[in-house]
Amino acid sequence: MKLKSFLAKPYASIIHSRVRKAMMTAVADQQSIFQQLVKEGSKTAFGKEHGFDQIKTYDDFKKVVPIRDYEAFKPYIERIKAGEVNVLWKGKPIYFAKTSGTTSGAKYIPISSDSISYHINGARDALLCYMVESGKTDFASGKMIFLSGSPELDRVGGIPTGRLSGIVNHYVPRYLRGNQLPDYETNCIEDWEEKLGKIIEQTQREDMTLISGIPPWVQMYFDWLSQRNDSKKIKELFPNLQVIVHGGVNFEPYRSKLKDSLGGQVDLIETFPASEGFFAFQDTLTEPGLLLNTNAGMFYEFIPVAEIGKEQPIRLSLGEVKIGEQYALVLNTNAGLWSYLIGDTIKFVSTQPYRLVVTGRIAHYISAFGEHVIGEEVDYAMRHAAEAFGCHIIEFTVAPAIWVQNELPYHEWFVEFETPPADLAGFSLAVDNHLRQKNIYYDDLLRGKILQPLKIRVMKRNSFIEFMKSLGRLGGQNKVPRLGNDRKVADALAPWVQQA
Repeated sequence: MKLKSFLAKPYASIIHSRVRKAMMTAVADQQSIFQQLVKEGSKTAFGKEHGFDQIKTYDDFKKVVPIRDYEAFKPYIERIKAGEVNVLWKGKPIYFAKTSGTTSGAKYIPISSDSISYHINGARDALLCYMVESGKTDFASGKMIFLSGSPELDRVGGIPTGRLSGIVNHYVPRYLRGNQLPDYETNCIEDWEEKLGKIIEQTQREDMTLISGIPPWVQMYFDWLSQRNDSKKIKELFPNLQVIVHGGVNFEPYRSKLKDSLGGQVDLIETFPASEGFFAFQDTLTEPGLLLNTNAGMFYEFIPVAEIGKEQPIRLSLGEVKIGEQYALVLNTNAGLWSYLIGDTIKFVSTQPYRLVVTGRIAHYISAFGEHVIGEEVDYAMRHAAEAFGCHIIEFTVAPAIWVQNELPYHEWFVEFETPPADLAGFSLAVDNHLRQKNIYYDDLLRGKILQPLKIRVMKRNSFIEFMKSLGRLGGQNKVPRLGNDRKVADALAPWVQQA
């Protein structure tokens, strides 16, 4: 056993014990964090405007602090960018994490000196828990690749600004710097395809033991790597590859193709990070779901999905949630976000401890006819149909086809296959049946002849890569929307349809 692997074992045991202890005190920890946040927040402009000094309970808080999305927060962010201090949190943010918005264009999420360590420690805790749960530590001595944004930062209002993954790159511990690939200069390349080519040059002859990134871009890395090495499987190229850390999107639609690309056993660790915070991570290899990070400077609120859009939606604290219910995640953080609706939906699969799965995005759904189909449901339908027909999916997205001449409307699925099904009509029917099983409203609409069964458009190879490139959003942490309630993405994909 090499030195780094050996030294990691006692440290992993300490962190693992700390995580286990926090499982037992989750609700109490949340209450304590709530009180701390309100106390610190009372000294800020936001806190004074909302009477934080009068808040004693969570019920008091809900009465004076409404739910806000980024658009509603934007005036406060603009004040910070203009140089004002103590706006949302004490002093000024030490970073802005720049992320893509829908209606807002670029979003600037504050990261404070109090919050930065939690962004770093979440991934650390996931890996250390994995070490203890699996007994495997050898990967700590091998080469590690982090598919991330550029660590070069701009300045906005005098505040260093960039992608979260680029910011976090500056905090890789010194003892791991020698293990990290690619090098700094390569990580700074903005063009994703050029960057990926350089990453392959630097990694294909190395002893890679850990790879981290969002699934579609990990898969693209694997595809290019295999193409440049006589179609070899990844485990042939990296026989000591032990673990892949992934997050950002639902992994299930990518699982089959990724496992086929690997050609051998590799452990998977799922995480739930975002620019706003590191919310959850897979703490065990045996239980479903991700452990909610309940002692990380954030107080969580949960809104039942059916309440979204109401003027005064039901808002729940952690101790009030139920297993199996769909909730929109709401944050209060030690970087100054207050009742901030981040847009992700989750459901709990356990409350002892609090483990969850990410089910989609509030903005990513189809309800053109009242069906309210969500990401979790289309992922389920696609995964089970693909398994039954033995085909691999590269990427897909779904949109409503509403105004259809001389026929009923339908859901239109744009699918890029690695290996297409021999019977596309049968595959389409299987997807439709699985979706009907998951969503009774969709089933009712088909039974009532309001909708006709879904239709699949087979996409040309690399169509989603070309689509993202056309938007200037190829690579990094950018993701293809799984669902849209309009035709924006669907119409933009039209040039890449191979078979209608």
